[in-house]
Amino acid sequence: MRIAVINYDKCKPDRCGQICVAVCPVNRSGGDPAIFIPEGSEKPVISEHLCIGCGICVKKCPFGAITIVNLPEEVGEPVHQYGPNSFRLYGLPYPKKNKVVGILGRNGAGKSTAMKILAGIIKPNLSRYDNPPDWDEIIERFKGTELQAYFERVAKGEVKLVYKPQEIEPVAKLFKGTVRQLLEQVNKERVDEILETMGIKHLENRTLDKLSGGELQQVMIAAALIKDGDLYFFDEPTSYLDIKQRLRIAKLIRSLGEQRETVVVEHDLAVLDYISDGVFIVYGKPGAYGIFSGYKGVREGINQYLEGYLREENMRIRPEPIRFETKPPGEWKGATYLKYPALKKRLGDFELEVEPGELKEGEIIGILGENGTGKTTFVKLLAGVLTPDEGVVQTNMRISYKPQYINLPDVPVWQLFRGDDIDQEFLETELKRALNLEDIWESNASELSGGERQRVAIALCLAKDADIYLLDEPSAFLDVEQRLIVSKLIKRAVANRKRAGFVVEHDIMMVDYVSDRLIVFSGEPGRRGHATRPLGMREGMNTFLRSIGITFRRDPSTGRPRVNKPGSQKDVEQKKRGEYYYTGA
Repeated sequence: MRIAVINYDKCKPDRCGQICVAVCPVNRSGGDPAIFIPEGSEKPVISEHLCIGCGICVKKCPFGAITIVNLPEEVGEPVHQYGPNSFRLYGLPYPKKNKVVGILGRNGAGKSTAMKILAGIIKPNLSRYDNPPDWDEIIERFKGTELQAYFERVAKGEVKLVYKPQEIEPVAKLFKGTVRQLLEQVNKERVDEILETMGIKHLENRTLDKLSGGELQQVMIAAALIKDGDLYFFDEPTSYLDIKQRLRIAKLIRSLGEQRETVVVEHDLAVLDYISDGVFIVYGKPGAYGIFSGYKGVREGINQYLEGYLREENMRIRPEPIRFETKPPGEWKGATYLKYPALKKRLGDFELEVEPGELKEGEIIGILGENGTGKTTFVKLLAGVLTPDEGVVQTNMRISYKPQYINLPDVPVWQLFRGDDIDQEFLETELKRALNLEDIWESNASELSGGERQRVAIALCLAKDADIYLLDEPSAFLDVEQRLIVSKLIKRAVANRKRAGFVVEHDIMMVDYVSDRLIVFSGEPGRRGHATRPLGMREGMNTFLRSIGITFRRDPSTGRPRVNKPGSQKDVEQKKRGEYYYTGA
């Protein structure tokens, strides 16, 4: 079964002369064309039953707009397809009574599409995008499955659905009132309760356009939690949140799931593991198709995903497994690269104090701490974006800085990489392919999705020939696979060039994977912050996790860290030993 997908946002026939039509061997043979231009259109359509899957059009398209995939017949018919030569989804997850169901998989593989179908925002068309089926046909399609009863409830309007979307920024642009006014429109009686529970009472009189990404995320989650629903959907609820906030949200959603059906898409594996009773894994080719696995227990499902092999489906989804180290690395042996003195900076009512420290050649310093304690301020001091009130940061070093919030200009992506300071060899041999930049190389940078913007910003930072690389929250909007790839690229860029790097990050597994040492931030969010000197990984992890009262155990199969339930035997034992994260000596 052949799938032909054209990304019409990338398709630019006025610039390529419709080369796909010209090079297709079926077209050149003189019979019915496999690629043709419909009347009244300039863009091509591929006939999947005539396409021979040679891949010539895929290679010749200068904009990477065409994907041809061969699928086994066993996958059956799509549950949903957006249009001709467009993405299609096979299978669906399903909610379970009084359970939290997690969804895990690559970006672009259909997680959000599935969420919108289950939440009633999209009606599944069973691939009949030109003649959508009615509810009777849809229910018949899922006869004998868990989804039959679910869609019967949806069709009859018997289920109240609550949906927290992945993209939260549009809400801040559309709603002009305060946080309290927004929440009062949802459920006036429970506003004070949720403000206290979420720890966002101080935000109630702020307008949404004045909130940070993390603050807006918490408000959107609060709005979902106080709605009176039967089934709740949370699409990437931890973006922009620090570890402490993530676990608070996880506990609230977990508590909700004990009383209501709840579905969560999440890329932070520690949070997904903590929050879920079971998971569905979606695999396939991002942007082309996605296939949902069957329901798996949360530990087994995450482990299969990390192994790259789904046993029940007999499907390999990754050539190599992902493994985690259970012991901290030894002392970094590089020569001293940069020393910085004690620093102080006041911004309004907030004051930051930084202990003196030094960087060693080729090392990466991970930065951990609660939001509002000065992590980004510290990065900006090192980058020269801010000037310290006390202390002097060496200014003759070249800094490459990826900010937390990314704004890209209204130009093609390729144009961003034309500067004299760009290492073109590293860009071509390492970054473009690993970060899938070829697929968006001709796209308008200002129109990219959150994940695409993040990948471009990371590539811009690492491609520059600099002395110090500063990356603020590089995991935001990236899936698990992409986070691993980015971690490797950061290490490669810094180590091979014998430079130094700082990474601000809230995904603790990514921090562990990428960092050689840690700087830990503490204090009172929004009022004061304190940054330690660079600490060894064991000391740094224990210092940070002790401050928020969380311990991790290790999965015996993959070595991945798993959050201990507070007060459990493991939690008590590890706190007594002072080992909050690593288990070995």
